[in-house]
Amino acid sequence: MLDNLTQRLAKVVKTMRGEARLTEANTAEMLREVRLALLEADVALPAVREFIAKVKEKALGEEVIASLSPGQALVGVVQRELAALMGADLGAEASQLSFAQQPPAIILMAGLQGVGKTTTTGKLAKYLKEQKKKKVLTVSADVYRPAAIAQLESVTKQVGADFFPSSSTDKPVDIALAALDWARKHYHDVLIIDTAGRLGIDEAMMQEIAAVHGAVKPIETLFVVDAMLGQDAINTAKAFNDALPLTGIVLTKLDGDSRGGAALSVRHVTGKPIKFAGVSEKLDGLEAFDPTRMASRVLGMGDIMALVEEARKGVDEKAAADMANKIKAGGRFDMNDFKAQLTQMKKMGGMSGLLDKLPAQFQQAAAGANMDQAEKQVRRMVGIIDSMTPQERAKPELIKANRKRRIATGAGVQVQEVNRMLTQYDQMQTMMKKLKGGGLMKMMRGMKGMMPGMR
Repeated sequence: MLDNLTQRLAKVVKTMRGEARLTEANTAEMLREVRLALLEADVALPAVREFIAKVKEKALGEEVIASLSPGQALVGVVQRELAALMGADLGAEASQLSFAQQPPAIILMAGLQGVGKTTTTGKLAKYLKEQKKKKVLTVSADVYRPAAIAQLESVTKQVGADFFPSSSTDKPVDIALAALDWARKHYHDVLIIDTAGRLGIDEAMMQEIAAVHGAVKPIETLFVVDAMLGQDAINTAKAFNDALPLTGIVLTKLDGDSRGGAALSVRHVTGKPIKFAGVSEKLDGLEAFDPTRMASRVLGMGDIMALVEEARKGVDEKAAADMANKIKAGGRFDMNDFKAQLTQMKKMGGMSGLLDKLPAQFQQAAAGANMDQAEKQVRRMVGIIDSMTPQERAKPELIKANRKRRIATGAGVQVQEVNRMLTQYDQMQTMMKKLKGGGLMKMMRGMKGMMPGMR
């Protein structure tokens, strides 16, 4: 998301490093670059003007004049104002979902057709079930789009939530009320209602969703918008904000747009907080939106907190502890352990997902790496290990020419790939031995070039 903006701002900061202090002249030059970066990122002009005015005011204020590093002072101002533009000024509570009503807490999903509303409903159900430990019921009030009801039923079952069946012959208000009655009787904590979208904004659509809203009185009304819509997102946001008392925004497809200006524009136009961001097509690809952390990510500072959270979700802590104890006790790092490491990395979003959350200097260091190719190689490595016998996994030194050919045939790869994977295993085993002896820094230096696609 906002890759172009990140690159532009990094260039601005680099230019500022040689300056002794922030002045009217160099600040104006910097702001011109920031303004162009925001406009290129598809941020609405009113939002850009307000942002630039605030940064200029703060950058030339007394609070940063005495700073030892103008570049750092500048980044601090831009980061704070960028976070405010994304909603940090509304307070931390604003970006949280509210459950302050008699269960079930009702969440109404609104938005145009094609923005990913139904999939997002499923992702939200998964998030609430796993992260908030809620009993969730979903229902589709979309009686117009073919297979909309079946699609929601499918994604709801995939995430392990409950689904309330509806029919295209029913009225949306009746569907919503029936689902609410069912949710109350079966002690659900949350009811998520997926409403119909249209290819464009029309009066009938707005009246219908307003009627559903009036009937069930949701505590949260979330506007789902495609980050790739650009300037069109602004008009859509205005229309929905006028028709409904929105409580928050969900941005979808942030992973598919390097500009992502809709993230800033929609928040500015509606005045409502961004509560969630869709960061991948997978059903766990929904993140609670944190304006301060997102601003840091845009400025190339990375999002280490998100990285830690991914690690917590993806890592089997017991398995990791067992392996650490095994290595400490002088046990051998075998192919089963190597496969476990590769699998954990896949669970954490793969290499590209991890890299996106690291600070800019780490991303630049891996700039020449083909992440898609690297992840493909990781999958092939897992396939190679799966083609080995239990004995070969425990004692890889048994794998000689004949066994290599058999393993390669079983995994559908060339023998050279089996050799390459065995070399990478040897490198990892060597590092594990160093870790056992406390040589952590040596191990980190030794990692260069070890993983596929990283040179």
